Amino acid sequence: MEFSELPIPEPVQAGVRDCGFSTCTSIQELTLPLTLSGRDVAGQAQTGTGKTAAFLVATLARLNGASTLETLKAMRDDPDKQAKPKGVSRPRALLIAPTRELAIQIEQDAHTLGAHTGLSIHAVYGGVDYEKQRERLIQGGVDILIGTPGRLIDYFKQKSYLVSRVEVLVIDEADRMFDMGFIADLRYLMRRLPHYEQRLSMLFSATLSHRAQELSYEYMNAPEVISTKTEMKTVDHVTQVLYHVEGGQKISLLVGLMRRDLGMRPAPIEGESSPPEKITGRVMLFVNTKRMGEKLKNWLAVNNIAAGYLSGDVPQAKRMKVLNRFQKGELAVLIATDVAGRGLHIDGVTHVYNYDLPENAEDYVHRIGRTARAGAKGDAITLVDEGGAYNLEAIEQYVGMKIDVEWADDALYAKLIKPPRLPSQDRKGGRSNRGGRRDSHPRRGGRR
Repeated sequence: MEFSELPIPEPVQAGVRDCGFSTCTSIQELTLPLTLSGRDVAGQAQTGTGKTAAFLVATLARLNGASTLETLKAMRDDPDKQAKPKGVSRPRALLIAPTRELAIQIEQDAHTLGAHTGLSIHAVYGGVDYEKQRERLIQGGVDILIGTPGRLIDYFKQKSYLVSRVEVLVIDEADRMFDMGFIADLRYLMRRLPHYEQRLSMLFSATLSHRAQELSYEYMNAPEVISTKTEMKTVDHVTQVLYHVEGGQKISLLVGLMRRDLGMRPAPIEGESSPPEKITGRVMLFVNTKRMGEKLKNWLAVNNIAAGYLSGDVPQAKRMKVLNRFQKGELAVLIATDVAGRGLHIDGVTHVYNYDLPENAEDYVHRIGRTARAGAKGDAITLVDEGGAYNLEAIEQYVGMKIDVEWADDALYAKLIKPPRLPSQDRKGGRSNRGGRRDSHPRRGGRR
């Protein structure tokens, strides 16, 4: 189905063309005919399948299609109008996301798709200037409000915005809302919205669990359940391979694979200087813990690979700086934990490396969904050590396939320069090793 075949107002169609969209993905083809006609939907869709565009197009079309007279009448009849400051925002659409990264991405996509609609879009989330975000709300005029549950409730309780005019509700990644303990916050907001018969509601989740369906039936108007059970496009378009490797040799193999797959230079000769590596592709490297992410960043840095690092406690300003550098190609690699990487939509990611195999099978699909987006192709390489092997069977059952195994010969293990010990390590070890040394395998360079 083509977007041009759908009853989408021309200002929104112009935004669709700006994004380069022409043919609908499966989730868009299933949901848009319903949502554009005013039907609520609860959709099951993996990340990378086009669900963000699906709910944004429906939202923008709904708001753009409402007549000016109806909008003015709603404002006149607003029971909160006289009791609240004149400038307080009364958003017409409320879009709720579990993480700030996802909220930021939705806001960016909304600005592009809605560039010709004249609608005002604003996102609120933690980690940035609290008063600046609040000031934008109390100045009024926000049509589409995007945010994380905690920050949305905070501003709502301060009466920085009102919800009496909400015509569209979107809940994105509902499964993650439950996992992160946001369900009570979500219900708090939904109970204060106009009745579900007076608005369009959309819920999306990677898995339509019983809890997610119960939420949709309670707060939505007889939603049509859409399931893309056969759609694993983030898997179908990704070439997946795994390497069994001893834990102590993982960094050496990782660097060797990157150099082979991305045409990177070998390590500089000891004593020579070399500028940071520049590559044509983009690499996302996933780890399970903050500590491992910091360790990998240090190893890659001294071995001439420019890498950024994101974890849940990295300050928002720094996170945005790292993401911008990665998107511009100034960083070859972005290291991330699952919390930080969930919801990141970055074009042009050619390779995903799972340095650690995730404990949750769904997280594996979300990780490899960072590449092969919008029908493109990508590669997912997983390193499986002794501990990670315990999670492999559940992941293969979840994706419905055996992941191809490749075996690394000795030449694939890179000779690495060892980073200097961190101050904390110096204190624990009783001495420092400031000069570092060459070593074929990181495991041989540990504390003696």
